[in-house]
Amino acid sequence: MHPFIQEIDAEQFPSTVLAAPMAVVDFYSDECPPCEALAPKYEALATLYGKDIVFTKIFRQKNRALAESYGVKGSPSVLFFRRGAQEGPTLSGGIKRSALQAELDRLVGPDRAREIRSQEIPTESHFDVLVVGAGPAGMTAAMYAAQAKRSVVVVDSLLAGGAMGATHQIANYPGFPKPVPGWQLAENFREQASLAGVQWRLASEITRLDLSERIAVVDRLETIHAKEIILAMGTTPRPLGVPGEHELLGKGLSTCATCDAKYMVDKDVVVIGGGDSALEESQLIAQFARSVTIVHRRDEFRAKPQHVEAAKANPRITFLLETRPTAFRKAGGDIEVDLESVRTGESTRRTVGGVFLFVGMLPNLDLTKDILELEEDGSVKVDEWRRTNLPHVYAVGDLVRKPVKQVTMAVADGTVAGIHAARSAGG
Repeated sequence: MHPFIQEIDAEQFPSTVLAAPMAVVDFYSDECPPCEALAPKYEALATLYGKDIVFTKIFRQKNRALAESYGVKGSPSVLFFRRGAQEGPTLSGGIKRSALQAELDRLVGPDRAREIRSQEIPTESHFDVLVVGAGPAGMTAAMYAAQAKRSVVVVDSLLAGGAMGATHQIANYPGFPKPVPGWQLAENFREQASLAGVQWRLASEITRLDLSERIAVVDRLETIHAKEIILAMGTTPRPLGVPGEHELLGKGLSTCATCDAKYMVDKDVVVIGGGDSALEESQLIAQFARSVTIVHRRDEFRAKPQHVEAAKANPRITFLLETRPTAFRKAGGDIEVDLESVRTGESTRRTVGGVFLFVGMLPNLDLTKDILELEEDGSVKVDEWRRTNLPHVYAVGDLVRKPVKQVTMAVADGTVAGIHAARSAGG
């Protein structure tokens, strides 16, 4: 065990945590990928702050009553205490070092925080291949490169899985006769890559990415030098640009059915969009909601016929075509949606329990500083080996133009790029 971290149980909690001037508690579980991602950050910060703050870890499953008494129902969950009282937010899931350190700074105060931060020591690492993004394309590329005996590190601001990990069920991945939860398939990918020797920096922030020099600075302190870089950052939902959208995102408006459909029990829901995601995710939402209305600005859907047919066969799903949203606003615990007919301009208003937005995705290219050559649609231009216009830099997955966005397509990209990057790194 780390010299500044104590493993305790519920009986030791009062004397160790509640009696301390300042304490931090990590409720963790075994076989927990987010817990594994947090562990090195927690240990590094314990080394810095351990003389001021008591750092503890509690195995949640064996101390369930204690965890639930503080509202902890998932792992990892990190709580902060001052003189026996919980203070500040509970951090959970994919916890970033910056978020954890900000709360530790708050506990010790600004003057002491500056002193502690002055003791941070930057480090440098060297890898054959750096993969930015831990979705199916990135993890596949990493696995292939590592199996070729190259040193490989994967960095992602979230946890492993990307959009695949947030998908409720994946029903068409070869080798899985029955639908598999997206999170489970993502964990299988990660485990296989780990067995090949891949290293991870998950829930970590790239604070600088220089593609020309092939350098990435992670969490402000670690500078990673790589011979080859594979970009696999994926995409984010395209904004509608409608009043109220930004303010209500996460407060009644959602882009993740897997995350939020469970909160729509017996509620009326509006889904905005007409592609595969809108039609497919409406099926999941309809398992919980009283009704689902799919609003689409065109007179026909862009989704695959099987998704359209399945939605039409669902008695809880109805359609409002040639209609677009013009505003969202909060109405108590509900959301008011202003709708406008594309043909007539007639306006209507609906009050619903929630709104889900599935209107397309934008490539996550903020880190590249406009130095990559792009296609007309904003995707990254690559050759058959997924090489970009920059030497030793590749782009894969949803960053690249393809006729359909599927896990199998992402895996194919990762395979090609991983093999070529491994060969190039060894040359």
